[in-house]
Amino acid sequence: MSQFVHSYFDELPGFYTALSPTPLKGARLLYHSQPLAAELGLSPEMFQPQSVGVWAGESLLPGMKPLAQVYSGHQFGVWAGQLGDGRGILLGEQVTKGGARLDWHLKGAGLTPYSRMGDGRAVLRSTVREFLASEALHGLGIPTTRALTIVASDEPVYRETEERGSMMMRIAPSHVRFGHFEHFFYAGQQEQVRQLLDYTQRHHWPELVDDADRDFLWFKDVAERTGRLIAAWQAVGFSHGVMNTDNMSILGITIDYGPYGFMDDYRANFVCNHSDYQGRYAFYAQPSVAYWNLHRLANALSGVMSVEQLQAGLAAYEPALKEEYGLRMRARLGLFTREEGDSELLNGLLDLMEKEGRDYTSTFRLLSEVEQSGSPMRLRDDFIDRAAFDDWHRRWCERLRREGIDDAQRQASIRAASPRRVLRNYLAQQAIEAAERDDVAPLALLHRGLIDPYLEAKEFESLEAPPSEEGKGIEVSCSS
Repeated sequence: MSQFVHSYFDELPGFYTALSPTPLKGARLLYHSQPLAAELGLSPEMFQPQSVGVWAGESLLPGMKPLAQVYSGHQFGVWAGQLGDGRGILLGEQVTKGGARLDWHLKGAGLTPYSRMGDGRAVLRSTVREFLASEALHGLGIPTTRALTIVASDEPVYRETEERGSMMMRIAPSHVRFGHFEHFFYAGQQEQVRQLLDYTQRHHWPELVDDADRDFLWFKDVAERTGRLIAAWQAVGFSHGVMNTDNMSILGITIDYGPYGFMDDYRANFVCNHSDYQGRYAFYAQPSVAYWNLHRLANALSGVMSVEQLQAGLAAYEPALKEEYGLRMRARLGLFTREEGDSELLNGLLDLMEKEGRDYTSTFRLLSEVEQSGSPMRLRDDFIDRAAFDDWHRRWCERLRREGIDDAQRQASIRAASPRRVLRNYLAQQAIEAAERDDVAPLALLHRGLIDPYLEAKEFESLEAPPSEEGKGIEVSCSS
């Protein structure tokens, strides 16, 4: 049996409400991530269909002390006041054999004092989407929460229509968000801000605890982690959709998957959330929004850190973002060194893709098939303006020749940086519709394909096609 501790419960009284989950009616385990279960050292017996227990909020494992966290945040640029776990319960922290501590957080676990006008539930549709997205980003090597189980039920939950209630077990090193610090700052509780800062440093930055500059070094690292995370999103064409400060992890991991989307055709102004009428969280805006959110965090820390420390920490964000994005995109272009004109070369390709509505994922993957001395026919045929493409291709080949890297090595580099598969909305929708009929075969296939999105296998060929025009039109809202 896994060992559970409860440091958040013990060390942060007043930061939560102690509360047990409210079980769903007619709950049953629909699906679970076998790879994650193995990583956590969990017994297969825990995942028998009849063993809904902890997965459905019907029981707790030894050492668990469930609670709902309170936090606040800025939503769509506006201070929203108190928020908190409106449908989630933090059950406890698993101590793995390697000594790591991982939160087990049950989503859809029922009403809490922070539910506001909500019902505390999740629907199967949103649970499947979050499960797949978190596993997809993990497969891409992007820091994220993980998803362990999906529970389905016969209990009706009402959104735009009646849907089936569901629960998901989310795993993460921490659920502390920017909004936690904002909550206590705006309440005038500077002692609690300091207490939370000490807690996060003690448990997640232990190497800094005895350093005289620990607060500055901590905030600088938060800014750098955030920069690297956003760069990773931009590199794979991922749009989060709701980058509110309560959805920003202090550890720089992706958290709270709602109306997310991976781009199909490249569009810098891609907006994946149809509730985002002003495009605040458009794809191109994600780097600036994250910086804005870091400023809100800095403001919340202004009572415990100096202005000079906060400004210096914020200044670390942009270099970390640019460094990570440069590394990832040079790899996608097959470049091993850095030159001054690389950004211009990349932007030239992106401009061509946007002008002609070319698929973001497949275009970069096709680059891995092009040889410097050969004809780029498959890739070239995707473009209508052949002259513009030929001009870009000539400049790209000139750049490659200056490196002197052979085709095989360069092509392998592009393949390692350019996934064959991403979680397209039409694929997620197919998995959802089947799951609502209790058919998990499409979900399982998609999950396996996303665990290693770079692997070439006949089994996953059906997951690699860009969507039809109808598939591109799927809209997602916050209620998802």
